[in-house]
Amino acid sequence: MYKGKRIAVVVTAYDEAAFVGRVIETVPDFVDRIYAIDDSSPDDSWDVIRRVAERINAAEASDATERALPVADGGDDRRVVPIRHEENRGYGAAVKTGYRRAAEDGMDVVAVMNGDGQMDPEILDRIIDPVVTGEVAYAKGNRLSDPADRDAMSTFRFVGNVMLTALSKFASGYWSIGDPQNGYTAISRDAIEELDLESVTDQYGFLNHLLTHLNVAGCRVADVPMEAVYGDEESSIRYVPFVRFVSLLLLRSFCWRLKTQYAVRSFDPAIVYYGAGTVGLAGGLAGLARSALRATTGTDGFTAGISSFVATLLGVVSLGTAIRLDAEANEELSVPCADHDGDRERNRDADREPDRDPDDRAAGQYPPER
Repeated sequence: MYKGKRIAVVVTAYDEAAFVGRVIETVPDFVDRIYAIDDSSPDDSWDVIRRVAERINAAEASDATERALPVADGGDDRRVVPIRHEENRGYGAAVKTGYRRAAEDGMDVVAVMNGDGQMDPEILDRIIDPVVTGEVAYAKGNRLSDPADRDAMSTFRFVGNVMLTALSKFASGYWSIGDPQNGYTAISRDAIEELDLESVTDQYGFLNHLLTHLNVAGCRVADVPMEAVYGDEESSIRYVPFVRFVSLLLLRSFCWRLKTQYAVRSFDPAIVYYGAGTVGLAGGLAGLARSALRATTGTDGFTAGISSFVATLLGVVSLGTAIRLDAEANEELSVPCADHDGDRERNRDADREPDRDPDDRAAGQYPPER
């Protein structure tokens, strides 16, 4: 229990045999239940999960009165619940499996810690606090708010993250929320039960897509500053297909959100400005391109060029107005959290790893030193 709330952590794993066991072992003691989801990994992730779960559950058995919370499959004293997908379904599907099981078991707040060891268990309380107190329905980490926090992030990751952040702001309507790819999150049971999880993608765009659905559901979201942590783990994401898939997903999400919020539920002029801005900008730019082509061939395109420039300018102004109206309409749904500079500084200086046998590290039972 944590501040009177039952806390669950979903640990997702795909090809994380070298890291997932350590992630499960380092989940803080105040967490009541850990749902370790193996998304049909081709490596030994499932064996590691089961082995660690058996060891932890055996140790916890003597303390059953503290952990006596029912689980969906009939057990009543397991702290770690291993779940395996029979076939690979995607990151989003793994998180949704954990969400559903946690909600069924009566957990009040459900956090997600990926099995790659990139999420510091020592700051889990900061991630869940805004949800535990009822301030928000969903909280997420943000590695972009402070330059010092993103020191470990490569330029390639940083640029890609900034681009996806910009696109996600349009799609989700959370204009003050950053780092949408950050999977260190917490959500309330009420939000899980209110959302239509079936309509949220099962793939890696899950985090971006979920934000859009949270916005349409009227859920408040908090950004929690955190430090970027990377080790020797390798991402399974293929970036070109990922960027293409997520970009199209965000475009569809954006259109769905505008239709639902500003046309179906109630009318808002933002949707008119978005439409006028898009048409004006696209038409103006196309006209400018045609005028430039005429100029190269000696054809007089001055008048058409001026008209296209005006259309482009009006398009930019209309889009700017639409964004302002959209941001104002959703302002109350975004909750920035305190920086906790002192806590972050202490975490940077502290040695978080316990003493351990070098042979264990070489055998891949622990993540490499950061």
